[in-house]
Amino acid sequence: MFLEKDVCQCAGERVPPEVEGEVKLTDFVRSAGCASKIGQKDLHKVLDMLPVMDDPRLIVGTATADDAGVFELTPEVAVVQTVDVFTPGVDEPRLFGRIAACNSLSDIYAMGGKPVTALSIIGFPIYNLPHEVMAEIINGGIDVMKEADTILLGGHSINDEEIKFGLAVTGLIDKKSIIANDGAQKGDALILTKPLGTGIISLAHQIGRASEESVKEMTDSMATLNRSASEIMVANGATACTDVTGFGLLGHLCHIVRESHVTAEIEFSKLPLLPSVMEYAEAGMFSGANERNADFCGQYSDFDEDVSREMKAVLFDAQTSGGLLFSLPEVNAEKALEELQQQGNSAAAIVGRVTDSADEKILVRK
Repeated sequence: MFLEKDVCQCAGERVPPEVEGEVKLTDFVRSAGCASKIGQKDLHKVLDMLPVMDDPRLIVGTATADDAGVFELTPEVAVVQTVDVFTPGVDEPRLFGRIAACNSLSDIYAMGGKPVTALSIIGFPIYNLPHEVMAEIINGGIDVMKEADTILLGGHSINDEEIKFGLAVTGLIDKKSIIANDGAQKGDALILTKPLGTGIISLAHQIGRASEESVKEMTDSMATLNRSASEIMVANGATACTDVTGFGLLGHLCHIVRESHVTAEIEFSKLPLLPSVMEYAEAGMFSGANERNADFCGQYSDFDEDVSREMKAVLFDAQTSGGLLFSLPEVNAEKALEELQQQGNSAAAIVGRVTDSADEKILVRK
């Protein structure tokens, strides 16, 4: 039996139990989705120990905490690259693959680029679960890559007790069209293209407290590409952009205000939210990632007195495959918003603005 299972007990390996009955992917994770990522505070401690890459062809590297790296290919064209892997926040294998692929491709879209090729990365308990489950996860990713006109070249797998999946993506971008963290201008409007609350609803779902409506709207949002949103923001002169994922809305916005040396103002009442997310937040249904995000970017955030604990929970909530948050000239904001909604980004909203202050803060109003 040990030979059949490819297990060597002398090396400390053990025979894993086979799962019988219905497979629930979330039974094989400790933290779901982008909440499984290392928090910014710990991540920055590690990054500070690493050398900074120095090459004249390097356009965007690790120094600015952007969504992807950008490297010059020709005087006109650059390659944009990213990698993103996380654990499932849903139980259906193909849906998880789809969400993970949308999340990975989003980093390219956030920079204003177009994804071209990808490599899949999967951790999977191959002796616990049927091979068909692993294939379904990857097929879900392939479904999305076809929609994005992106070619899967291959991938890498590892036998892992905890399920993980994602993509390393390579895209192309016109050097004149790069949208990084550092370009926000005073007076710009801020637009968010997807509703918030995926982390809170994922946790509520795991403990059996989320409504069917909440879960469906969450998964529909997470499984939607940011492709059209990216094209619209580029066409309307976006000055800075980030996708809202594991560090929460404020965690990602703090990179823009720090790198652009500006202050941003967010109006909570204008934020698009998933159904019942405030109800779940009031019941305390938020993960440890929420606290980690608040610990890091709380120092850059000032809240009005009437901004409640539950509102802060939403603002720091770790999003999975969230929307784009971008700044653009205020004169272009209404036109961009109309185009976003016409192209299926129905939750898109103008949620704030870049102020005249250079304090590198986020001001949150109710």
